[in-house]
Amino acid sequence: MNVVARGKSPSSNLFRIVSQLQKYNFSLGKSDPGGPCSQRSPRLDDRAYKYVVPYNISITQYVRMGDLESALRVFNGMTVRTTVTWNSLLAGYSKRPGQLRDARDLFDRIPEPDIFSYNTMLACYLRDSDVEGARAFFDRMPVKDVASWNTMITGLAENGRMEEARRLFSAMPERNSVSWNAMISGYVEYGDLDCAVALFREDPFKSEVAWTAVITGYMKFGDVVLAEQCFQGMPVAVKNNLVTMNSMISGYVDNGLPEEALKFFRKNMVGCGVKPNPSTMTSVLLGCSHLSLLSMGKQIHQFMYKSSPSLYHDTTVGTSFLSMYCKCGVVDEAWKLFVEMPRKDLITWNSMISGYAHHGAGERALFLFDRMMKSDGNNIKPDWITFVAVLSACNHAGLVDLGQQYFHSMRKDYGVQTKPEHYTCMINLLGRAGKLAEATKLIHEMPFKPHNAMYGALLGACRVHKNSDLAEFAAKNLLNIDPQAATGYVELANTYAATRRWDHVAKVRRSMRDNRIVKTPGCSWIEIRGLVHGFRSSDRAHRELGFIHDKLIELEKKMKAAGYEPDLESSLHDVGEEQKEQLLLWHSEKLAIAFGLLRVPRGLPIRVFKNLRVCGDCHRASKYISALEGREIIVRDTARFHHFKDGSCSCGDYW
Repeated sequence: MNVVARGKSPSSNLFRIVSQLQKYNFSLGKSDPGGPCSQRSPRLDDRAYKYVVPYNISITQYVRMGDLESALRVFNGMTVRTTVTWNSLLAGYSKRPGQLRDARDLFDRIPEPDIFSYNTMLACYLRDSDVEGARAFFDRMPVKDVASWNTMITGLAENGRMEEARRLFSAMPERNSVSWNAMISGYVEYGDLDCAVALFREDPFKSEVAWTAVITGYMKFGDVVLAEQCFQGMPVAVKNNLVTMNSMISGYVDNGLPEEALKFFRKNMVGCGVKPNPSTMTSVLLGCSHLSLLSMGKQIHQFMYKSSPSLYHDTTVGTSFLSMYCKCGVVDEAWKLFVEMPRKDLITWNSMISGYAHHGAGERALFLFDRMMKSDGNNIKPDWITFVAVLSACNHAGLVDLGQQYFHSMRKDYGVQTKPEHYTCMINLLGRAGKLAEATKLIHEMPFKPHNAMYGALLGACRVHKNSDLAEFAAKNLLNIDPQAATGYVELANTYAATRRWDHVAKVRRSMRDNRIVKTPGCSWIEIRGLVHGFRSSDRAHRELGFIHDKLIELEKKMKAAGYEPDLESSLHDVGEEQKEQLLLWHSEKLAIAFGLLRVPRGLPIRVFKNLRVCGDCHRASKYISALEGREIIVRDTARFHHFKDGSCSCGDYW
């Protein structure tokens, strides 16, 4: 998490300074036709001179719209120019990286540059990331004001040169709130929270920007309590501002506290009448996704539709809603929203393609990718995230050959460089298809150092295909990278258990105890009437556990009568078959499904979410339950969605 994502950043200081300069030049142009350094001559033709102000206004408006070419046409057509004219056009260059040379040529042609000219040119250097050139230019400036110092300090802070920024800050003859904001925000971005807090305590202004930067810093380092205390300590006059509230909401989400984020949104933002922006909605809907709170997401959807049509139709907000629906298991609603969106950017397309991929609709995801590439007039080019979604679609659908084609065409046909994430997808794709040798070869030949996800993918494939020798290789390398990774131990034990090598399973478990490795317990949850009910395997805490057990026992009898046989390989305990069946029956996803059957009205799907991969027996049982009870059951695990209906699963038993 950083300040940039919340709508206020150290870099925004630089653009705010430039904007202030531009506005000041504009106001001078209105009040004085000549501006501060017009050098008006008595011989000047008054008829030509009277057009200077409207021309200056036109240039300023074009620059604000980002239309530098039109601003240049107006500029080149002027027979009389003032310093305001030159400064206004120079401000346009300051907003465009890569045009430093043009900006410098323009600056050198200004007859008599003023302080605004120098400050804007300084901003041009920094916008082009030429910090050394900016510093040299700053040192040569014949006159400096507080904006000059602020611009230079902000540029240094943006580039992580905090020691140099601090020296310059200490040498400032005069400081304002922007000066302090730049330093405090810079330290937060640089990762030096202690210096940021120490400087904040000295700050005589303590503007909302400084408060927000410190809150962001606390959240960034996981100090949620201190962030809350800081927010509570803010003066009322600056407390109820959008940027600070966004920082709190996103901080909660980033720290794994989505429920607190939603509470804060309802109480402090909606309750205080603060209007959200796209950044707010992105964080809030991400919180709904993490909690799988579909009902809350739908309420927010209706709230936005009725209260803020302009924000509702914002592309970022629409994409956030789309992503929320996908992650909450309602891909059809996501598709409706996608079709209705008036404008779609690359993130929108990526979200929809990825949504279909994770719901097992691989062919639909690939069709959508093809449609994106062939759509007339959208000028959207795929990026590396697009191809992660495409390769994931191939993986979930078992489209090995097509996945390899996309993988090899990324760079050649689309100009997208392969990243470790793409190799992880390919290892998963090949491994799941039983091509373990090819997956291992890809790990050895790729141009990156393998990371834990790659060995984790190979290890998972070894479990599916019961290759314990290769599993040992994958687990060893995984644990070399991350000795505390419970996945390495658990998947290796799973592989041994699948081949009934119980002595090896016991050895792995002893190693886990010796190394104090704790396996993440299986947990499933289901939302009913806005309340989330959580279950662990062999749960003993839920208040309706007796009814749930009765329902499962009833289901077990029905399933066995229909031909169901428990998959005992999914039980990793070296105990008798009867006890294994009992342990399997109390798995967390079965408990959640049984509770859903008792409480979710008929006609509505039962949506269950799990923190681990669904086991083979629960997958088999869910198919039987969907047929016997005539219910649609949707289960999301860490890898994908499973849609169970009429005795079959959307994954086609390939997962």
